[in-house]
Amino acid sequence: MNQQIVGKHNNDANANPAGGKTTGRGIEIYWQNGPFGRSEDGTRVDPNGAFVEGVIAAAIDRLEYYQASKFKCRENALAITKLEEALHWCWHRTAKREAQRVEGTHAVHA
Repeated sequence: MNQQIVGKHNNDANANPAGGKTTGRGIEIYWQNGPFGRSEDGTRVDPNGAFVEGVIAAAIDRLEYYQASKFKCRENALAITKLEEALHWCWHRTAKREAQRVEGTHAVHA
């Protein structure tokens, strides 16, 4: 099924991502507004919205549910693999940003 999705993505005064909302039938995602920063003591602050990684993980979870049923198939397995690959690259980006000490900021990583 090709489901219609509507995205409204916001920017702050400096044109940085600043939250937004993506909707579709049965879907309502409120995106993280601003960077997922750290407090003064270096611990992560609580997020205020969804991250792409969480949405990908939710899709994997649903496909794995199908795989545990009579709807198990090669196509679902391949979709899971590709989504896991997408997560890998998102985590790779985060690790790179952390190593460069720009994670949790609007600074661009190299």
